[in-house]
Formats: sequence, structure tokens, C-alpha cells
Amino acid sequence: MNEATRRPNRLIHETSPYLLQHAYNPVDWHPWGEEALELARRGDKPILLSIGYSACHWCHVMERESFEDEAIAEAMNRGFVNIKVDREERPDLDALYMMATQAISGQGGWPMTVFLTPDQRPFYAGTYFPPEDRYGRPGFPRVLEAVKEYYETQRASLDHQTERIAQALQNAAELPASDAAANAQTLNRAYWQLMAEHDRYEGGFGRAPKFPQPSKIELCLRHYRRTGDENALGMASTTLRKMARGGIYDHLGGGFHRYSTDDRWLVPHFEKMLYDNALLPPLYLSAWQLTGEAEFAEAARGCLDYALREMQDAGGGFYSAEDADSEGVEGKFYVWTRAEAMELLGERDGGLFCAYYDITEGGNWEGSSILNRPRGLEEAASTLGASTEQLRETALRGRERLFKAREQRIRPSLDDKILTSWNGLMISALSQGAFVLGEARYLEAAERAARFVLENMTREGLLLRSHRAGESKIDGFLEDYAYFARGLLDLFHASQKAERLTEALEIARRMRDLFWDEKDGAFFTTGSHQETLIARLKDSHDGATPSGNAVAAEALLRLSALTGDAELQEKGEAVLSAFAASMERSPSAHCEMLSALDTHLHPPKQVALVGRRGEPELEEALSRLGKAYLPGVAVAAFEEGEAPPLNPSLTAGKRRIDGRPAFYVCENYVCRQPATDPDELEALLLE
Repeated sequence: MNEATRRPNRLIHETSPYLLQHAYNPVDWHPWGEEALELARRGDKPILLSIGYSACHWCHVMERESFEDEAIAEAMNRGFVNIKVDREERPDLDALYMMATQAISGQGGWPMTVFLTPDQRPFYAGTYFPPEDRYGRPGFPRVLEAVKEYYETQRASLDHQTERIAQALQNAAELPASDAAANAQTLNRAYWQLMAEHDRYEGGFGRAPKFPQPSKIELCLRHYRRTGDENALGMASTTLRKMARGGIYDHLGGGFHRYSTDDRWLVPHFEKMLYDNALLPPLYLSAWQLTGEAEFAEAARGCLDYALREMQDAGGGFYSAEDADSEGVEGKFYVWTRAEAMELLGERDGGLFCAYYDITEGGNWEGSSILNRPRGLEEAASTLGASTEQLRETALRGRERLFKAREQRIRPSLDDKILTSWNGLMISALSQGAFVLGEARYLEAAERAARFVLENMTREGLLLRSHRAGESKIDGFLEDYAYFARGLLDLFHASQKAERLTEALEIARRMRDLFWDEKDGAFFTTGSHQETLIARLKDSHDGATPSGNAVAAEALLRLSALTGDAELQEKGEAVLSAFAASMERSPSAHCEMLSALDTHLHPPKQVALVGRRGEPELEEALSRLGKAYLPGVAVAAFEEGEAPPLNPSLTAGKRRIDGRPAFYVCENYVCRQPATDPDELEALLLE
């Protein structure tokens, strides 16, 4: 039965691509909201809450196997009020009920299946359930029957269970009282933990499946800068190099897939998430600044160019994700047979290209080949009996031809909703790409994205979370404010447009007003203006994206350094103090927070550039700054006599020298003798 002959359920009125994927299920789905919750209360029926996202492979599997099955759908409709949630639209619900799922089942993931009482308290949960008993998991029909019977016949036990779980969630939301003060020793302990986790042969942290974990890589780079420990740089470089050469990277179209199912980054889950392709480019740029290795800059460009080509809306905002599946098959869009490649490239180029990119007769995955580079360019050229330049040109020609042919295939589906938080991450990445690589098109794209959010995703001065099909909705969460404020701050750093700094300040102050906990300090993930759930959480550890509190702390500290706003400095420090015990207890789980701590303990240099944009000396000075690894550096370029919204300590007394642009490098606002030559500036930065 196709959609033309089926009746849609309530999800047909939603804008989320994930919810719309389920709009023709025979399940009587509701979106999360008062209507569904009231229906459960009035009918005294348990809630079946299903949470996932559009690019989730196993979400698609469970839909095909269970939610499209008439008998299973009938059991769901008879026994439950069924609610479907897009985790990317509602990170508050996702975080809360993921904690419950992990507590109940011992594991988490998506699709997430949680059974709630009508007052939203969880009592049973799991992730993917098959349609019948297999994989060591109970079949979904058996789960439905057992849960329904338990709810109807075991109320005393159920009430005890829900009270225990709800109390555990509320306890988790409270910060433990502690006199701990995180310090440089905490940073060192985190690094030692990362050393123990690091795979020195294949890079990454831990065993398969391997995720990129950007905040851990960033902490290694910062440790190298602080201590000079070459091992720290080696850990980061090995991980970044292996990822960029592995199958987790799309060697034809650029960009990274979500994660690798194996130890050596070969076989990914093929979905591409905007946040991965925003969080990774700054790390590759940093590695290029520190090592000069061209392939790091190439990987950064590959991610950013992919985002501009495939993920940017005509209005300037960036879409959320591309699916892993096409034509119902995971990875089909991305893999190749040797015969396909040889037919496109011919004998001369084809043989060399296939050898370089590991395209073999038998394939390296399910009979086909995932492009990857087991060896670097120079080593491969030597092994294959070709010159480096010959192999480089052959690889370039081959990638162009295969990419053009791949564009004729049926693409994976696109989740074209635009999220404020993830756009904040991409604005940061593009701004850093523009500043480090000198690419004006990246700056222009970042500006367009910022304007899109400011013009389309705000209401009465408040950020909205999600935009699609001309509609913006859902009040923004902490991560929306924190990520977007940092994005605007990085955009100011790259553009030196005063209005971007003013906008970042406004967003940060609004974040303070809506999310700050006056009693215990730090930020709640939900605002005082938002729906009340059974617990109000605070986040400190990193997940697939960085902790909202950590990004908020870093943004506040950097904004204070630029503007002189002492209250923002106090709030940033208070966040670090509030989570000191958590950082001490599990340092390597708090790497983004520890990077903010590093900014606090080792305040970056401040650089004041007095001159007009467009003057050759000033532009050259900015170019030199872009080539230096100076995390968190406060850079302000202004004309003598201007009064931008900058810290007076940074601007007071700064003037041209003999009519020429002057460059001031300061630490704690104590400045060295100014330079007028970009070479002198570069020397001052290295001191």
C-alpha cells in the first residue's frame, strides 16, 4: 500500500523530516505536546515514546520491521498513546530519557523506546527492538504485551519503579557540593587518561566503534602548546591523519561520515551530520598550523566545501544531515567495484587510482570497496613506482570523474531542517577556515548563515531552535545560545565587524537571563521560559556535540576579554567552579570543559591591530595571525580614534606609528613594544 492510498497520521502536520518519515505509518503517532499528554492522562494509558533522527539507520530498520507492520501497529494503538520525537528538535527530551534508558537497560542509542506513565515518568526502556526475538533481544510484540500487562496489573510495583527512576534523574540534575577546584593538574590528569585510551597505531580513543571525539583531540593540541610534549601532538596528528585517510572520510565529495564500525576508520556508518563536519575542520586547521602538513588543510577544505555544496540552503542556513541509506541500502551511494572504476578511468589511470584508494577485485566491504588511502601520497607513489606529482594528478583526475559519475546515482535523503545550534558550530568552522586559510568565500558563507539565524530564527529577541519549510519553531535551548554566541564571536574574529561582537554579547546576556541557576551556579540546558519536564538538567560532559555549559564558559571568558564585561568573566569562572568535582572525577569525559579551563588558567594573548581593513600591512598581519596556533586569542583590528565595543584595556593608548599600522601583542593587557612589520608581529606571537 503506497502513501496515495493510506491515511496519514498526525505527524503529517509536522515539519521535521524524521517525523514526516513516519506520517504514513499505521501507528497512531502523536507529536510531543499537551494534546497527547492529556489523552494519556484522561485514558490512563501508558505512553510509548519513540525518539530518533532522520539519518539513523536502525531507526529506519525499526520503522520498516515494526511501525509499518499492521499487527504491531494495532497493538501499539490499542495499548498506548504513541509519541514520536525528533531528538534533534528536542534535545531536552532526548537527554532526559536517554539517562533513563541507560539506567533501566544499561545501554543507550537510537531508536530509543521509552514507556512512560501519563505524568511522563519512565518505567521501562530500550533501544532497537526487532519484530521477533533475535539478536538476544525480545521481539517488539512481546515487549508491548508485557509492558501493557505490567502497567495494568502491577501498579504498586510500577509506582515504586517510577518514583525510584524519577528521583535518580532529579539527583543527576543536582551538582554535588564540593570544595574541589579544577587546576592545571586536572588538565594533566585528563591528558594521561587520553594517553591510556589512545590507539597509537590507528589513532582515536578506545576500541571500535570509533567516533571522532573532537574535544579530546583539541585537548591534546592544547596540551602540546602548553607543555611542548611531542607525544600530545603525535596523538592528535595520528588520529586526524588516519581519519582523513580512512573510509570514514568521503574522498570524492569531502566531509566525514558519523563514525567507524572498525578500529582502522575503514567502514563507517555512512550518515553525514552537520555537526561532525563543523567540529572537525577547526582541528585540522590547528594541526596544519602546528605541523604544516598539507593534507590537514586539504581535509579542512574538504569538509567546508562539502558543507557549502550540499548542505547550505539558498537563504544561507545549513541543513542537518544526509542519510546513511539510499535505495534502502546503507552505503550504496558511496561504494565502488573495481570494474566500475576501471571503466570510468581506463587502464592507465584506473590501475594507479584503484591501488591508491584500495579499490580491489573482491572489495573491502561486502563485495564492494570503500575508498580509503592506506598509505600517504609519497609512500604510495614510491610503492607503486610513480612520481609523487604523477600520483597526485592521477588521484585528482580520478576523483573528479568518479564524483561526476556518482552524482548520477540516487542520493541519500537529506534532512533539510536548519538548527540554530549546529549552524553556530558551522559558523565557527567557516570563520576559522576564512581566518586561517584566507578564503573569502568561507567568510561570506558564515556571514550568510549568521544573518539567516538572526533574521529567521528569532522571536522577540529569543532564539528559536528549528527552521524548515518557511517555519521556525521551538524555543532555543542552552546549546543554541552557547554555540551561536561562540559562532558570532569567531565570525567577529575573522571579519572584525563590530556588529558581530555586539550580537554575540546580546546572545550571551540573553543566555544568562534564561538559563542561569542563581542557586547552585552554571546553566540549565532548558530555559525558564520553556516546558517543565520531570527534571531540569545541566550538562557538563561531551557527547556527539560538546557540552553546552563548556561552550558557554569558553564564550563568556573570550567575550569578557574582548569587551571588558566583568560579569561575563564571573559567570564563565562560576561554570568551571560548579563542575570542578565532575572534572576531577572523570577528566577525559569533560574535555571541552577542560579546554575552557585551559583558557581560564592560561589566558590567551590579546592582539590589537591599529589600522584600516584593506591596508596591505594590516591584512598581512591578520594573515600571519591566521597561521599561528593561538587558541582563544583575542584579536581586535580598529582605526585610531575609533570606539568599538571593545575592552578599554585593549584599545586605550593604541595608535599608529609614523602613520603606519601598528601591532600590539599583550598578555593580561600588558603590552610589548608595538611592531609595524608583520615579521616583527610574528616574532612577538612566538615569544
